[in-house]
Amino acid sequence: MPLKLITWNVNGIRARHAQLTELMEREQPDVVCLQEIKASPGQVPEFPIHSVMAGDYRTYWHGSGGYSGVALLVRRSAASSLDVTHPAFDFECRIATCVVGGVRIASTYVPNGGKDYDAKIRFLTALAAWAGDARAAGEPLAICGDLNVALEDRDIHEKERKPNQMGTRPEERALITRLIDAGLIDVGRALDPGNDELFTWWPPWRSMRQRNIGWRIDYILASAPLGPSAATCVSIREFGTSDHAPVLATFM
Repeated sequence: MPLKLITWNVNGIRARHAQLTELMEREQPDVVCLQEIKASPGQVPEFPIHSVMAGDYRTYWHGSGGYSGVALLVRRSAASSLDVTHPAFDFECRIATCVVGGVRIASTYVPNGGKDYDAKIRFLTALAAWAGDARAAGEPLAICGDLNVALEDRDIHEKERKPNQMGTRPEERALITRLIDAGLIDVGRALDPGNDELFTWWPPWRSMRQRNIGWRIDYILASAPLGPSAATCVSIREFGTSDHAPVLATFM
């Protein structure tokens, strides 16, 4: 079925809630995956009563306070219910999944590894194994979100590249490759293979975003039948005040 999907690390839903409403009113997505909401469910503002979004979406907020957290927002016309589950390796409210159109969609926020690199590797290892299990079971899957790894050197602007820096280490990249090898398509790269400026995150200083000196660490990875049906996938760099851009994909 046709599907419009947005994934966005909002870096705090309370600071970005009005922007999220604006984005949803503009794009009318079927599914929104959010990361780093930094709020418990009771702290999340409701959509403004005048918003065209009010009542159109089922929402699930998976957070515990001012750190981490993910969310799923699904248009009621796209799914008859919102049955959310969490893989066993979920910790710090980092992954939530639901089924839309027969595809299990996961809003995913991988640890950046700066404080606990081993936890990042454990999470990525478990995520790759989970994707492999889904493939073995014949379950279509889409992993969407901030994976905190730049898969290739070209996924980092040359001015930002440093030897052995977090997010580029061989074991991290190998685990993202293992994810893709579990039958997933890197939709953004597949649709724009020659573009070395598909960045989704920028350091919040020296006008890095305006100059597009950034990293590609936010992904939509999708298996068949969803992945091969992708028509567009773009990083909306000009939108919002998060340090990440929304990534929007359409599927036919």
